[in-house]
Amino acid sequence: MSRQANRAGDPRKVNGELFTLTYGALVAQLIKDYENDEQVNKQLDKMGYNMGVRLIEDFLARANMGRCNDFRETADVIAKVAFKMYLGLTPVVSNWSAAGDEFSLLLESNPLTEFVELPSGHNNLNYSNLMCGVLRGALEMVQMDVDVRFVQDTLKGDNITEIRLKFNKRLEDAVPVGED
Repeated sequence: MSRQANRAGDPRKVNGELFTLTYGALVAQLIKDYENDEQVNKQLDKMGYNMGVRLIEDFLARANMGRCNDFRETADVIAKVAFKMYLGLTPVVSNWSAAGDEFSLLLESNPLTEFVELPSGHNNLNYSNLMCGVLRGALEMVQMDVDVRFVQDTLKGDNITEIRLKFNKRLEDAVPVGED
């Protein structure tokens, strides 16, 4: 009884748990619908991309921030503002490449994997691949072409979850055909 009373006091905790359980059901259904882990990973990335394309507008409106000057500043905003705003955690930005075009987000805990164990035979499944798609979609909407992938995952026995982002190029603003 006291456990329910505590949850009732913090709707964010209840919403987070509901999201985690709903996400788990989504991944389970994708595993049933597709033949292999790579196809599931692609679907999760695609769904995340579509979410990121839409979430960036909400983020920009709520965060009230200007344009980032470089990829390092973008990394800080992703870690310190976006992850905090939407997932309630602040990953560590680490492992910068010498060229400054690649970095890692290190997550000690991943709210998507709170109640999860990977099913046997699904060692290539990137359970939280939705995050990669969200990051890729959101950054594309602010004219950044990036590759995003999981390097380490606590669900696969690693000590930490590591998401790697690589800046490819700045995208040009495109004017729709016929609108000069």
